[in-house]
Amino acid sequence: MQKAISSLNRGVCGPRAVRRILKGFDLVASPVFMMVSAKDKYEKPTKRVNELWQTDFTHLKVQGWGWYYLSTVLDDYSRYILAWKLSKTMATRDVQDTLELALARTNLERVKVRHYPRLLSDNGPCYVSHELKRYLKRKHIEHIRGAPSPHRKIERYHRSMKNVVKLQNYYYPWELEQAIEGFVGYYNHSRYHEALDNLTPEDVYIVRVEEVKSRRELIKEKTLQKRRVENLQTVCV
Repeated sequence: MQKAISSLNRGVCGPRAVRRILKGFDLVASPVFMMVSAKDKYEKPTKRVNELWQTDFTHLKVQGWGWYYLSTVLDDYSRYILAWKLSKTMATRDVQDTLELALARTNLERVKVRHYPRLLSDNGPCYVSHELKRYLKRKHIEHIRGAPSPHRKIERYHRSMKNVVKLQNYYYPWELEQAIEGFVGYYNHSRYHEALDNLTPEDVYIVRVEEVKSRRELIKEKTLQKRRVENLQTVCV
């Protein structure tokens, strides 16, 4: 270890050699195991779906095409991914397009609702524009802005997504879109969240929490009964 540190101090190691040395001492974590966990409690937690939406951009690279920007809308209460869009820009138009997809997904504009969702974002240029302000006013959506936070759910989601999606190289935009779509499906429908009482975002968003818990209790009871019978048979033998 001292020899490796001396080499690093003398600057004789290139980036690959540095990574190889650090990995040899188990100081580089594999991104496969870096699924970001959710914080258990918040100061002002939401109490229902579509009460608060979070949105943000992140960037991903396509080989030979350059950087692409992913805009995502996440429901704060359920952590359900309502909509996403991959584009070459981070413009106000891209934010509006993503919100249009979310509104269409939830049918909020087609039914009478008492409250429209509030929107939480950072202070990026696309989010502070007058164009977006006018758009949100037409849609009756209140806008909340704040500084980026590593504890914000949308930012944790983007990190978790990139830790998986970036394990591969992509040579066409459609390949990257397919990878994102696959992760969104896994995240929404199959990934259990400890902060959601080990339910999936889909379970919480479509309000089938009690149904899932009842099914789990039934499976648990059947498993216990089966073990009791097996234990009795073992004792009798």
